[in-house]
Amino acid sequence: MTHHKLLALVTFIACHVTSVVAQPEILNIRQRQDSVGQYEKFEIDLSLKANYTNPFDPEEIDITATFKSPTGREWKIPGFYNYSQGMYWQVRFSPAETGIYQYQVSVKDRTGQVADETRTFKATASKRKGWLQVASNKRYLQHAEGSQFFGVGFWYNDNYAGFNSGRVTPENLDELKSLGVNFISTYITPLETIGSGLGRYDQNICGRLDQLFEMLEERDMLLSLNLWFHSYLSETVWGGGNIRWYTNPYQQICAAKDFYRSVEAWKYQEKLYRYFIARWGYSRSLALWFVVDEVNGTDGWVSGDSLGAAKWAGQVQDYFKKHDPYNHLTTGTRSGGIKEYWHEGYQIFDIAGREIYEAQGFPITKSASLDSADIHPLTHSYKNYAGQITKIWNSYEKPVIIGETGWDHTFYEPGMPGYLALYHNTLWVTLTTGSAMSPFWWAYSGRLNDNIVNGQLTSYRKFTDQIPFQRLTGITPMEVMIPGGHGYAIRSNEMVFGWVVNSGTDVAGDSIHISSLKPGKFKLRLYHTWRGEFLPEKQIESSSGSVSIKLPYLHTTGSHANYTGSDMAFILEPVVPVPQASSKRSTKKRN
Repeated sequence: MTHHKLLALVTFIACHVTSVVAQPEILNIRQRQDSVGQYEKFEIDLSLKANYTNPFDPEEIDITATFKSPTGREWKIPGFYNYSQGMYWQVRFSPAETGIYQYQVSVKDRTGQVADETRTFKATASKRKGWLQVASNKRYLQHAEGSQFFGVGFWYNDNYAGFNSGRVTPENLDELKSLGVNFISTYITPLETIGSGLGRYDQNICGRLDQLFEMLEERDMLLSLNLWFHSYLSETVWGGGNIRWYTNPYQQICAAKDFYRSVEAWKYQEKLYRYFIARWGYSRSLALWFVVDEVNGTDGWVSGDSLGAAKWAGQVQDYFKKHDPYNHLTTGTRSGGIKEYWHEGYQIFDIAGREIYEAQGFPITKSASLDSADIHPLTHSYKNYAGQITKIWNSYEKPVIIGETGWDHTFYEPGMPGYLALYHNTLWVTLTTGSAMSPFWWAYSGRLNDNIVNGQLTSYRKFTDQIPFQRLTGITPMEVMIPGGHGYAIRSNEMVFGWVVNSGTDVAGDSIHISSLKPGKFKLRLYHTWRGEFLPEKQIESSSGSVSIKLPYLHTTGSHANYTGSDMAFILEPVVPVPQASSKRSTKKRN
């Protein structure tokens, strides 16, 4: 073949290939709304023509929408493939400002890149509160627009069996909200399954998670979303239902013990986390990326390298901080034994999440009867929580939570009166030693509903709603003195709130002593924790930096005489003097 014929053939092939492998094309863009409320979901559906094999792989096809807010801030939001409801391609965004937003969608595949024209939508004022963030006092949480958030809730796992078939129901959420619950925590089956394959995300699970977020958004409730539940990273640890590595397609590229340090596994994880952000990051109901639950229940910790597991946790944290445009908060836990203290994890994540299961080595009476016990098991119990929260509070300048606790790893069995008292005490001691949310009790189910879903949460929420956690300054945990019992409080420049308890007998008729106060008058509100009722307000005075408060034995409500019981909460607020009107009278000069 001559040189000229060869050149002509090469040119023909090049032209032919170019005509077949064209750059991507955006066939249609449909924005579902022309206007949307602040912190609500703005959604775009796309039809594309592009060259790819795996629609979930951003290296093969990458959709990005660049939003510009009315003040000029840019938000880069990844798009995602959604086959759950036949949508194919979507972008979800939530506006943080009101006004006219501009946005442009670009699509990139192996053959090139194309950008659509600039489009607009309007963000209007709404009553939505936005995403969670750490308050300026570094100890509590608030919504993006500045309102307070103190979490009241527990673990409520769904199982993600498919559309309309999970355990979480609208009816249960309505009931929980009426009781004061404002968040639930849940773990999910990993999006990558043996059926979907590695690098592909089960759209049945994803679609169910869409439903869960929608149910919560409608009710202004929040979700702590656990991404890696320990059993899916366990091949040998703890046995039984705690071993589910066999369902995890990452086994195709690494052993369970190497998951945390596998370079190839990390490449797939980066794409997975990107998908989480793209599909659910918009949601005001996403409270936490709960990255890993019980990291020491995995082979990567036990047979691999615990420091390597901590390094991996730091990698995940860094990824979300870099790529999540909404900056959702993160947490992660080690399991609940007394020795399972995860210093590295408390350093890494936004929120220090300590687990407590009291039968796993914590001080708790093992004697055959209460009469021969050295200390009452309920006293052991609340002191365990107080000690762990205090330790973390003093070591890390960040919010603290008890990320998992309860179940039946206790002295009392679920259904016993003592179990209800244990749960009650756990709520109040964690609040008054510095926790930023109620303890994440495991778990909402038929076995535990009688102990968890009751007036306890209503009473607790009624009290916490009185405290502007996000505005407190000069915060210091402190002890409250009470004869024969224990007392805990949080002191701030704005108020003191606390709780006193005597599990052996009661606190009725006792005097409590609170020190380290500023001199002056205080407004005192005593709170009956079991009844969920504030007693009539009183004024007391601190002349030397301390006050003594006599607790009533009985207090009457209508025709009822109510026994104070084994514990009581309180709020002390300084009385702000009312400025006196000037006594000077204006005079007119007379001629």
